[in-house]
Amino acid sequence: MKTKLGLLYGGKSAEHKVSLQTAMAVIKALDLEKFEIHPIYINVEGQWIKGPQLSAPVENIKALEFSEGKQLSPLSLAPSLFQAEQQNAAPLDVIFPLLHGPNGEDGTVQGLLELLNLPYVGNGVLASAAGMDKVMMKNVFAQAGLAQVNYVAFIKSEWERAKAEAYLKVEAEIGFPCFVKPANLGSSVGISKCTNRAELEAAFVEAFQFDRKVIIEEGVVAREIEVGILGNDNPQCSVPGEIVPKTDFYDYKAKYEDGDTALIIPADILDEEYGQIKEMAIQAFKALDCSGLVRADFFLTKDGKALINEVNTMPGFTPFSMFPLLWKHTGIEYPQLIERLVSLAKERHAEKQQIKYTF
Repeated sequence: MKTKLGLLYGGKSAEHKVSLQTAMAVIKALDLEKFEIHPIYINVEGQWIKGPQLSAPVENIKALEFSEGKQLSPLSLAPSLFQAEQQNAAPLDVIFPLLHGPNGEDGTVQGLLELLNLPYVGNGVLASAAGMDKVMMKNVFAQAGLAQVNYVAFIKSEWERAKAEAYLKVEAEIGFPCFVKPANLGSSVGISKCTNRAELEAAFVEAFQFDRKVIIEEGVVAREIEVGILGNDNPQCSVPGEIVPKTDFYDYKAKYEDGDTALIIPADILDEEYGQIKEMAIQAFKALDCSGLVRADFFLTKDGKALINEVNTMPGFTPFSMFPLLWKHTGIEYPQLIERLVSLAKERHAEKQQIKYTF
């Protein structure tokens, strides 16, 4: 029997287009002999539109941007949104949230799916929320004893009240160069590298366009190493990969527009360095109570010390993104990776059904 798979994509987020690219890639990779594909599109206004069941891969992103269809508010918790059109409107077996950024990767959609008691791919509410907020994530890592760069954070209102003091705090505690980032975005949106006060002031303005909270991190001279984590309670680690951007740093343009950033897989690092990164990645996965998938990003200094930068609870997921490529070089091809994630979602959901809610 085919698995009825609901693909949830788009989203009210600055990463809307990235999500569409991911959805198209997943649809092309799915085996139609094994899966029924039910697309659910969230447009930039936040409207949820259920499209028709797909009988073939789509040719372009436009085909996934439905303007007509079954439009429902998720706030109503309407079960019909997550039902198949066939077999007496039986509910979908698994939901795959292909959403990046706020309103999708941050635990909000995961909370909705929990309330509906639907199996879904990827991380739960806690891990998604903590993984989205870079400040909370780094606080958890600090509590777990994981080595990382120095950082400070500000919310918009406190910065507006005392801008000069904020800049002085950064200069005193972090110094230059540093990176200013929105706390709750991915895909390098709104990030700036700063080498002086003027750049720092401009970076605060830029980052606060995308979030009410920003984080400022110490710049380090290091290689950028990433690994993929796959699993639930017994996570496995992929081979390491290295990002070598031709720009000053790995920004949005380098990721999604230029196409000239080198991804070296497997990364040329020592076994001891990989062992250190692998151990820290799995420790971070467990510290955030992650499930399904995570990409863990590290800095590797010249003296061989690993510093965890962040984890991404819904990493880029096209066949050419780092996470799938890491697993391809580890021995799991893209279609099999998707099937494995669906299986992990079912496994975790089945485990949750054993929990008692009355006593």
